Amino acid sequence: MKSKKQQATYIISNVLVFLFLTIIFIVPFVYILLMASKSSKEAALLRFSLPAQNLFIQNLKEVISYGDYRMFRALLNSTLLTIGSVALIVVFSALFAFVAQRKNDKTASLLMSLLIIGLMIPPAVVPTIFLLQNMHIYKTMFGMIMIDLALFMPFATMIFRTAMSTIPRDLDEASFLDGASPLTIFFQVILPLLKPAIVTVVVTTSVNIFNDFVGPLYFLPGAKNITAPLTLYSFMSQFSTQWNLLFANVVVVSIIPLIIFIFFQRQLVTGMMGGAVKG
Repeated sequence: MKSKKQQATYIISNVLVFLFLTIIFIVPFVYILLMASKSSKEAALLRFSLPAQNLFIQNLKEVISYGDYRMFRALLNSTLLTIGSVALIVVFSALFAFVAQRKNDKTASLLMSLLIIGLMIPPAVVPTIFLLQNMHIYKTMFGMIMIDLALFMPFATMIFRTAMSTIPRDLDEASFLDGASPLTIFFQVILPLLKPAIVTVVVTTSVNIFNDFVGPLYFLPGAKNITAPLTLYSFMSQFSTQWNLLFANVVVVSIIPLIIFIFFQRQLVTGMMGGAVKG
C-alpha cells in the first residue's frame, strides 16, 4: 500500500505533467481554432480571445474554394507524395537494416555509419537541384520522392535495425534450411514481425513528409505540383496577411496528420520502445 505522501506526490506529478502538456500542445491548437473563427479585422489583432461572431465554417469554405478549389489538388499531391515516399522508405530501410544487422561485420558497420551521417549533414539545395535537372526529374513527383527517401531513410533504418535485433537468428536459419531464399526470409518471416517498427516509421515519416514545406518549395515548384503546406502562401503577402484564412488553412492542412497520429499513437510508442530493453 502506498502511503498518503506517496499518493499525494503521484497526484501532483500527474497534474504537473497534464498542465505542461496542456500548455505545450492544447493551448496552441485552441489558439489556431479561435483565430480561424474570427473575421479578418478581428484576427489581425492576434489576440487570444473568443470571436465576436463564429465564422469558422465560412472561413473553411473560403479556404477550400480559393483558387478554383486548388486545395483538393494540393491535398491529393501531398497524399500521393506521402504514400510513395513512405512505401519506398519502409522497404529499402528494412532491407538495409536486415542486411546490416544480420551480417554485423566491418563493411556493414561502415555502410551504417555512412548512412547515419545523413542525419547530421543538412541537404544542399543548389547541388541537389542541379542533380535533379541532370537526371531530368526536377519538378517531378518521382524526384521529390527520391529526396524524401534519402532524407528519412537513416532514421527509419535505425528504427528497423533496433527492432530487428530482438528477432532470433534461429528463425532465419530454420527458414534457410527449409529452402527459403534471403528475400523470401525477409518478406515472409522477418517483415511481419516488424509491425510495431513499421507503424512507427509510417507515422513519423508520413506526418513529416505531408507537412514538409521547404522540400516541395525548392524541389517541386509549379502550380500543378502544389502541396498542402504551400497553400499557406495564398493568404500571406509582403504587406498584408489574412490571418483568419491563414489559420483556417492550417486547420485544413493539419486534419490528415492529426487523424493519423490519433489512431496510431499507441503503436507509435510501442515501436519506439521496441528493442530498448535488449539494447
